[in-house]
Amino acid sequence: MKENINALDEINKGASMGMDAIHFILDKVEDRDFREILNKQYNDYSDISEKIKDIYKKYNSTDEPHETGAVTKAMTWYGVEMKTLTDHSNSKIAELLMQGTNMGIIEGRRIYNKKEIDKEVSNIVKEYISMQEKCVEKLKEYL
Repeated sequence: MKENINALDEINKGASMGMDAIHFILDKVEDRDFREILNKQYNDYSDISEKIKDIYKKYNSTDEPHETGAVTKAMTWYGVEMKTLTDHSNSKIAELLMQGTNMGIIEGRRIYNKKEIDKEVSNIVKEYISMQEKCVEKLKEYL
């Protein structure tokens, strides 16, 4: 049971971090097609988070899934601002988002490969990984 809760919490934190990063960077993106891709990715993260919230009570009846905290959000915002201060080209933004997305893929794979989680949780983790891998492929087009 604990492994399921930990998996859901970690994937939800990753989805929250992805939504935060996209939210912070979206106003720097001028290319309409690129904005659409990022909006879709934001919605995909949101969908994953909603799926987690839907089943979380099954594994933990007293708490809500963990999200990114205020300090992490502030650090994400600051990092985006500093790294795009002199270069907010599509290439730079795609690079930054790919770095974060790859970290999410790695964490998702670690969770998925443990095989100590229920099928329902495993399916959400697998969907999270797949969504991020597709996103990386789209972002590569903007490097």
